[in-house]
Amino acid sequence: GSEFVANDVHFGPQDSLLLITGPNMAGKSTFIRQVALITLMAQIGSYVPAKSATIGLVDRLFTRIGASDELHAGQSTFMVEMIETANILNNATERSLVILDEIGRGTSTLDGLSLAWAIAEHIACDVRCRTLFATHYHELTDLAERFKGVRNLNVAVREWEDQVIFLHRIVEGGTDRSYGIHVARLAGVPKPVLERARQLLGELTVQHVGRPRLSRSRKSDRQADDSQLPLFVDPAQELQQALAQLKPDELTPLQALELLQQWKQKYCR
Repeated sequence: GSEFVANDVHFGPQDSLLLITGPNMAGKSTFIRQVALITLMAQIGSYVPAKSATIGLVDRLFTRIGASDELHAGQSTFMVEMIETANILNNATERSLVILDEIGRGTSTLDGLSLAWAIAEHIACDVRCRTLFATHYHELTDLAERFKGVRNLNVAVREWEDQVIFLHRIVEGGTDRSYGIHVARLAGVPKPVLERARQLLGELTVQHVGRPRLSRSRKSDRQADDSQLPLFVDPAQELQQALAQLKPDELTPLQALELLQQWKQKYCR
């Protein structure tokens, strides 16, 4: 069998929300569930599987894990997810422990990302309870730079000869890679499908460059009208913003060429 990998965890009032990113099968869900179970065992006075543990009192333990439909109640996976999330946001206190796994995955990418961002922001700024938030939305790692009490963790992997090795170790910092195509290969997805997926990934990555980033403000829509994108954008300013957000080291030569072709078609008419 596989050797067990022990991971330490430490968080409190100064860093109450731990945002955990990393690829599928790396161990994010196992890590956050083990913290929930150990906390529950400690609350009932049980021994816990750790060399040492200091765990404060928890008034409630909330979890939003897994995907399930309530077909008999006419509720979709996403509706169930939002009902459970609403219960957490409405009832959690500073002494609660909240476990969130992949919030927002039941809807479109932009809707899911927006909801996940707002939920994490609300917990960090308003509820301020101890929270483990596992997510595939790498954009959320920006929260640590914008709000106090948010800390990024990721599950370490090692790349070797076109292989990805999952180390199952929790380390500091965020990550911007999911290795989803690698996981699909491990699952036995046909090679032509994988090759097409890699091609599409390169194209989508190029298209994604230069998109506006999420706003820093927590103002309401009515208060934030000034931050909305104008109807007519100056092409020079738009290109300058795209260049400022570009990360050349992360682009392949083919992606860079495609990006230049897109800019030529868009701005050289």
